[in-house]
Amino acid sequence: MAVFDTPQEAFGILRPVCVQLTKVQTTENVERLQAQLQTVSDSALQELQEYVLFPLRFTLKTPGPKRESLVQSVVQCITSILSTTCVKKQDLLQELFSELCLCLSSPSGLQPPAPLSEELKLTVIQALHVLMHSAYGDIILTLYQPSTLPHLGFAVSLLLALAEREKAKQIKLAALKCLQVLILQCDCQEHHRLLDTVETRQCGNLFASFLPGISTALSRVITGDIKQGHMVTVSAIRLFYHTVSLVMADEQLATITKDEEKPSVEQSRLSELVVHRGPDWVKSTADKLSLLIHKIVEFASLHPHWKVRMELVELVHHLMLKCSQSLVESVGHLLKALVGLVNDESNEIQSKCHEILRSIAELRTVAENRALADVLSENLHSLATALPRLMNSQDDQGKFSTLNLLLGSLKLLGPEVNIVLNSAAHLQRLSKALMQVLELDVSDVKIIEERRWGPAGSLGEPSGSLQHGLQESKCQKKYFRFFIDERIFSLIQQICRVLGYYGNLYLLVDHFMGLYSESVVYRKQAAMVLNELITGAAGLGVDVLQERETAVSTEDLKGTITSILEEYIDQANWSLTTSIDTEGTSDELTVKHSRARAIPGGAHSSSLISSFSPSSDPSPTIRSMNSNIWQICIQLEGVGCFAYVLGKEFRLLLASVLYPVLEKAGDSTLLISQTAIGTMVDVCHACGYDSVQNLINANSDYLVNGISLNLRRVAHQPHASRVLEAMLRHSDASLLPLVEDVIRDVLSALDQFYDDRASSFLGVLSTLVAALVQWFVVVKGKEHPQEQNLEQQSSTSSQKQGKGSVITPMVQEVEQFLLDYVKQKQIAEGNLPAMEEQEEEVQAPHPEPEMNDTGVEGETPLPAHAQIAKDVMERCIHLLSDKSLRVRLKVLDVLEFCVTVLHLHENQLLPMAHRAWPALVTRLINDDPLAVLRAFKVLCTLAETCGDFLRRRFSRDVLPKLAGSLVTQAPVSARAGPVYSHTLAFKLQLAVLQGLGSLCEKLDLGEYQGRTRSLPSLALLSLIFVPLLSRPHPSLFSAARKAHALSRGINFLPLPSLIPAPPSPVASPHSPLPIRAQHGGAGCPRLPEGQSGEEGSQDPAQELTADPSPPLSACLSLTWREGVTRGLEPQSPGSQAWGPAMLLSEPTKLKSWNPDILPKLNGPPSFWDDARANPSILADFWSMLQYTGHPLALWGRRGKFAGLRAPFPS
Repeated sequence: MAVFDTPQEAFGILRPVCVQLTKVQTTENVERLQAQLQTVSDSALQELQEYVLFPLRFTLKTPGPKRESLVQSVVQCITSILSTTCVKKQDLLQELFSELCLCLSSPSGLQPPAPLSEELKLTVIQALHVLMHSAYGDIILTLYQPSTLPHLGFAVSLLLALAEREKAKQIKLAALKCLQVLILQCDCQEHHRLLDTVETRQCGNLFASFLPGISTALSRVITGDIKQGHMVTVSAIRLFYHTVSLVMADEQLATITKDEEKPSVEQSRLSELVVHRGPDWVKSTADKLSLLIHKIVEFASLHPHWKVRMELVELVHHLMLKCSQSLVESVGHLLKALVGLVNDESNEIQSKCHEILRSIAELRTVAENRALADVLSENLHSLATALPRLMNSQDDQGKFSTLNLLLGSLKLLGPEVNIVLNSAAHLQRLSKALMQVLELDVSDVKIIEERRWGPAGSLGEPSGSLQHGLQESKCQKKYFRFFIDERIFSLIQQICRVLGYYGNLYLLVDHFMGLYSESVVYRKQAAMVLNELITGAAGLGVDVLQERETAVSTEDLKGTITSILEEYIDQANWSLTTSIDTEGTSDELTVKHSRARAIPGGAHSSSLISSFSPSSDPSPTIRSMNSNIWQICIQLEGVGCFAYVLGKEFRLLLASVLYPVLEKAGDSTLLISQTAIGTMVDVCHACGYDSVQNLINANSDYLVNGISLNLRRVAHQPHASRVLEAMLRHSDASLLPLVEDVIRDVLSALDQFYDDRASSFLGVLSTLVAALVQWFVVVKGKEHPQEQNLEQQSSTSSQKQGKGSVITPMVQEVEQFLLDYVKQKQIAEGNLPAMEEQEEEVQAPHPEPEMNDTGVEGETPLPAHAQIAKDVMERCIHLLSDKSLRVRLKVLDVLEFCVTVLHLHENQLLPMAHRAWPALVTRLINDDPLAVLRAFKVLCTLAETCGDFLRRRFSRDVLPKLAGSLVTQAPVSARAGPVYSHTLAFKLQLAVLQGLGSLCEKLDLGEYQGRTRSLPSLALLSLIFVPLLSRPHPSLFSAARKAHALSRGINFLPLPSLIPAPPSPVASPHSPLPIRAQHGGAGCPRLPEGQSGEEGSQDPAQELTADPSPPLSACLSLTWREGVTRGLEPQSPGSQAWGPAMLLSEPTKLKSWNPDILPKLNGPPSFWDDARANPSILADFWSMLQYTGHPLALWGRRGKFAGLRAPFPS
């Protein structure tokens, strides 16, 4: 298509079409003109702009109704012309502006816009948008004169009505964008002329008249239905803050003089439309805008779309930068929106909020504006007033937003926060709000239930691992009453730190210390706030927007921390009741003293102790004790915070602080002890110590002195023993020389207060001897190389002994037994030479050299640790009979450790064991099951260290009672269900069964006693174990039986020594195990002098005579499967019964065969009487003989003996 570049050519083409359109206004003529315009160049069209626009404008101005299609075509054609040309004449611009606006108005003019089609409305709005952009140079400013106010007002009202009432999203967006162009705040990519200060002020004066209508309509659009789309809301928010910043800009308002405030127009009616932006008008408008801004902020801050929230951030930024003084009443709402979006889910919004907050702080918008600071102060006061109510009513997310607002306000105030703090009303309201928000939940019973048991809680743990574990969780997790989210507590910590960073430290500390002392209800919260205030004052862990003017000096911090610590570690706030586990009257006095001093407004501690009576002392509740536990933990955390703040300067305070912290490290409450240990780790890091051990050793002189002084005043300082206990638990052997005198003081105090404070002192002694075991026995050091050698030897021998003690299944066990039996028979047939017998006799006894060695060792001075263990054992033996079970249990623990320490010093250990034996036996046979368990453990340790020194005592005093108890309990356990494994009786049985085998081995109960063996012990062991072998028991019993009882408790015993002599030798035709007489062989008694072994003996190859008794393998199988009630009685008519009944009915026959055996078999005098009353007892004994392969079990009914045939004395 040809293009006409010259105006002449273009005029020739366009003239006929324009004339035709002027004559007849139809849509076809407009379209024909539109088509011809496509052939004209932009430069030619610019020359013919007015000529071409004339028929189009004429069509619009023609009176009478017009079709919408015609108007739409005309407007589209005008838009096409304006988009390629510029309007250079003022009159043309104003006329086109008015004509286009008339296209949207209704004929009556009462309800603009007219009810037109959406297409026409959109077309007209787009034409207005293009017209504003086509204005050339300064021509655009001709629209912004006082004389054009009616035209501007008409256009603004039309566009606002379209944006608010239309439902089409495109029309809404187009109207809002056109309004933005109309106020000269277009943000399109095209180049626009920038306005100077005067022109900007002129536009502001004009649009001040429209500000109420624009802001109100836009607020309705912003808070309208969310279905309108986020883009409409974003455009409305953008138009709102552009309009407000144009009219209410601080720079413009500051340059307005009184002369300029007067009307600049002559017409009276126009002068009424012009707004004079004086102070009164500004204040009135700001108050009204504050309501709208609050409404917009509340809606947009919760909008689901992130672009709306981002535009709200831009609104805050724009108004804070340009209108912070004029809109001072709205600053609170703006900052609330900004601070509330700091932790938005969108990272872009978060970063933008932080950037704006930092820019506001750097520009000192708040600090240099006293009015703004006053507004923030009032907002802070109102927020602090509503904070407790909001904490009760809002969910965690709402609480998080509220506290974010509080924190942001404090950060924006910066150094001006002192203005708020200097007001008593503001400070009181803020502090009480923090007290209520930080209220802890102390109803959990687990806090007081979790206890630290035993001295071995941290013994053996290296300090490095301890510190590493506490670095991950520095503070105990707290549970609050009004919130659960941990982020809320972090926000409160930041609030307190910001207060400490900007505020007057002395004022804040004094105020919160007053709350600390005012009431027990506020004490925990005030301590938490004080800890964070000091941390913030030091500038640690605080996030601020602007630096403070002057930092707090180290001396001021040290003085403040010293005063706080004095209040923390005062006995009224430190020695609180944390449990009802008291011991004696002294403990009751301590509890009264602690509770009395915790009551506010009381007298001095000494008067309280003397005047407080038991009747007036209320019993502590779980809530009160939990509250005390948390208070102590918070104060301990405060000590760690203060050490972190002062660094190595804190070493000067260790003389007064370390003792109380160690006292809490030895507390029985787990939460307190863990917190105290964490505090010690923090102190180590802050003061430059490598470990807790080095911390204690470096300050041991202060600690030892304090312990010694307080041990002399036990009634008033009852917890001195805890400090020594904690020192021993967290130090090493190098501490022992430093605390020897203190240990003597503890022993002296134990002698003096054994009836009141035995339990606490025994806890210290238990920790002491456990530490001695760790330092000198368990952990082999260079000081005692002989212990290491001894350990190596014992481990080697145990490995050798343990090679054959592996538990195998039943079939393999029986097979192994048979192989061992055959091996012993072959050795018996070998007839050892006489020289070997003599060598055995010479080499058998060996105990004398050991006694000589110990005697020589006793002449040398005892090492320090052994002497301490001996002294402790001497003081504790007489407490074994104490009436308190708790004391008896602790004494047994102490004795066990002392025996372990003294295991290399027999001259001292054996007399101590002799002195302790009567009381220990009483604990074993007549005491609470818990004490029996602990006493049996001590007995096993004694047996391991004393050896055969206790063999006869054990066989005489302990073993019969243990046997009776286990035999009595065996039927109960056989009938018990799975719940039985959780009972104390089961645990006692299991402990005895697990230890009895090794105990018998250590005591060597099978050793020869002259010509016979220790047969009473054997009989009793039979009574103990056979019921367990023949009846069903819980699985743990089976494990104990296999692992200990059988492999170590029975099989090693020399049972073949019980063989009585038969009345006459007989032979069996089918004996699978031919046995010959043995003369001094293994497992047989030796013959008296003068007797020959050839009497009654037969040839080795001669077979035994026939006998109906089954072979040994059948006996074992039958016994294992079917129990022992039947015995081994083959069915043979006329045979003599040789089973359990034989032993019951004719025990004298045994005596006739072997008179020396029956008294040994009798064991306890009531053995046979009990057996006659309860035949199952002897049946169990008979079963044991069968299972172990005893030849007595091979007798038949006719009295024939198929076992050994050795001549016995008649």
